[in-house]
Amino acid sequence: MRKDKLRPDGRRADQLRPVKITRSYLRHPEGSCLIEVGDTKVLCAASLETGVPTWMDGAGRGWVTAEYAMLPRSTHTRSPREGRTGRPPGRTMEIQRLVGRCLRAVTDLRALGERRLVVDCDVIQADGGTRAAAITGGFVALRDALAAAGVITEAGEPPLSDVVAGVSVGVVAGEPRLDLCYAEDSEAVVDMNCAITGAGHLVEIQASGEARPFSDAEFGQLLALAHQGAAVLTRLVEQLFDRDLPSLRTHEGT
Repeated sequence: MRKDKLRPDGRRADQLRPVKITRSYLRHPEGSCLIEVGDTKVLCAASLETGVPTWMDGAGRGWVTAEYAMLPRSTHTRSPREGRTGRPPGRTMEIQRLVGRCLRAVTDLRALGERRLVVDCDVIQADGGTRAAAITGGFVALRDALAAAGVITEAGEPPLSDVVAGVSVGVVAGEPRLDLCYAEDSEAVVDMNCAITGAGHLVEIQASGEARPFSDAEFGQLLALAHQGAAVLTRLVEQLFDRDLPSLRTHEGT
């Protein structure tokens, strides 16, 4: 890589930031974790509640939804607490709907019965990629909550079809890059967020030309980087749950 294209933290273009996931970070929720992706930190808590939305009454299946918020000093300057003045901002609504869709995509909702699982994702420190971290961390909290509540299959596993991980990619300084930090995200001419399963299946893609249109070739390069990053995250999550022992309740990787 040419010297003028070194990333702010010295990473290669195809390299994730260091990732650390700590399970059972909170005492009270059925499932929780703190996910740290570089300097981005998101606290995820999953709560199992009785009942479902009214439009699902009698359907014989449950519901998984998410809420997302950025704490006032999660960024360089203080922002008003979200929701204090009424309806949450549009960006917040968009992200929490995204996280909910991603988690539902890999969950057997009939196994829940008529119960609702709410995954709260609170950004306590933001440095880019908060929605991607919320998807990955939200999955870890969801899995632990299902197991803690005894929502398991005959094989003794939570009713999940696969892991789902979130990853960001973008074009910065003319170069496709994986897992953008804030300094890169703010300068990206193309920005893309992906949710991808362990099997490599796409759940969602959010892509936009921030400063210009982008080509099919650039889209293909970004998608390949996203798959590469998601595969690394999937391995980290799978290792986290490989054996349910205290020594594996925290896992770090790059």
